[in-house]
Amino acid sequence: MSDKADLILHGGHVLTMAPGAAPAQAIAIAGDRIVGVGTDADVRSQWQAADTRLEPLEGRTVIPGVIDAHAHMEREGLKTLRPSLAHARRLSDVLDVIRREAQRVPKGQWIITMPVGQPPFYFGGPSTLAENRMPNRHELDAVAPDHPVYIPGLFGNWGVPPGYSALNSLALKHNAIHADTCPDCEGINIEIAADGQPSGVIVETNKRPLIEFSILSQVPAFNFSDRQEGLRRSLPLYHAFGTTSVYEGHGSAPETIAVYRSLWEAGELTMRTRLCVSPTWNDAAEARLAMRDWLSYARGQGLGDPWFSVSGVFIGLGGSAATARAVRKVLPNTGWSGFVEWANRIEDFHDYAWLAAEFDLRVHSVVIDRLSEVLDVFEAIDQRFPLARRRWVVEHVGRVDLADVPRIKRLGLRVTTIPFYMLWKNGASRLQEEDGGNRFVAQRSLLEAGIEIAAGSDNIPVSPFSAVWASVVRAERTTGAIIGADQRLSRMQALETVTRNGAFLSFEEDRKGTIAAGKWADLAVLTANPLDVPDEALLTLQASLTLVGGREVHRHPVDRVAT
Repeated sequence: MSDKADLILHGGHVLTMAPGAAPAQAIAIAGDRIVGVGTDADVRSQWQAADTRLEPLEGRTVIPGVIDAHAHMEREGLKTLRPSLAHARRLSDVLDVIRREAQRVPKGQWIITMPVGQPPFYFGGPSTLAENRMPNRHELDAVAPDHPVYIPGLFGNWGVPPGYSALNSLALKHNAIHADTCPDCEGINIEIAADGQPSGVIVETNKRPLIEFSILSQVPAFNFSDRQEGLRRSLPLYHAFGTTSVYEGHGSAPETIAVYRSLWEAGELTMRTRLCVSPTWNDAAEARLAMRDWLSYARGQGLGDPWFSVSGVFIGLGGSAATARAVRKVLPNTGWSGFVEWANRIEDFHDYAWLAAEFDLRVHSVVIDRLSEVLDVFEAIDQRFPLARRRWVVEHVGRVDLADVPRIKRLGLRVTTIPFYMLWKNGASRLQEEDGGNRFVAQRSLLEAGIEIAAGSDNIPVSPFSAVWASVVRAERTTGAIIGADQRLSRMQALETVTRNGAFLSFEEDRKGTIAAGKWADLAVLTANPLDVPDEALLTLQASLTLVGGREVHRHPVDRVAT
């Protein structure tokens, strides 16, 4: 260990998140590691040298770098590649954007925007416009006669279907859409105008939109370069909220992994990134070959370095067969999702999970309300292949029966929750449950059982403090009613879910997640103290300074430069 510090942060309120740790004011950093934590006087007297840089915190709060346990990070930057319609309040606002794009983009090239509505959720779509409708093909033709134009509907995970798309005549022609076009999947309605021809508006009720995989196959998909640039743009957006690590347990498609790898090889990956494989197999025979012959690098704790690693596979339960077929036909295109869609019965899940155990591949699965079924499979596997040390992951946990809590602990599973998405955005129906929602996203019950649950943003929105807020308040968006008041977390408990507990997902609890000597200098200096601010202020909390391995990756423009 170095005998001096390169950087000392001092004069702050340091929440180390280490159980039983004493209050601290200062942190000393040498290279990429923390070398000292304590009072200002102790840290500076022991670690300060003539050339040590000093960062005055001026009372600000420092927490360990945030670990987003379900980030979908690559999506955020992709949103910035397309013109935004967030400002639009009238059809004329939308048409003005299309008109400007038509002047900028060479004739014949596609004009593709973001959806109508307010990001990040796009609730209401065209109902947010004064005219309460989408532009039709004639209106779009008038401002862009020489370009195919496509205004997509929302990606269902962001908001709530239906999604409303609009195309001009050239875009309809390119996709051979006419009055008799019949979509090859359910949930897509091509609106017909009074003249008997398509109006240009298409309405989709599928949560995972199929429109671009089905009837709009000629719309240009995000290519590899788009995804690279999108990821580059995502990094600072996540760092701005203090996020220093992401765990993508929902699985990443081969193309997505390749994008992350390309930035890692170029030295551009400033986020500690932990991925698992979203598979493309179609049956157990293909899965056996893939696991046996091609996924050796993802076995056990996986391969990688402090910046990029891959471990395990995602095995979905449930899903739509139509969605899975549509997406797999056009791979490597995965649209906004970044993972490969699945459609697995419990029997399929059983077969894949047994194969994963045989080939020492960690299983990750979104369980929602099917946790008990998944545990039944895992307990059977555990009799042959003990799971306690493998750290298989159950994600997007919804309903938790009390009898399942000791089963989770006995199997050594890791648990991730998406509080903002599950409680605030989609929790209204849980108010009708007999227990008032106390078994839904039962974070307190899990924590009190000694299960270090981790929380993620799900990219809706990017801020991990939305997850903190939802864990503390547990209010749903339509009425403000509290879902399962007994499951509300304290501020410190909620902060643990986005810092300390996420490190266990990747076997890195000895390297990150808390502020302690010897750990990576992954730190977030916050704009306010999350223990003191009013509940609603948690939603606007950001980082004024973010360090990853002692390297500055974000600084709020108004903050002073280190001296």
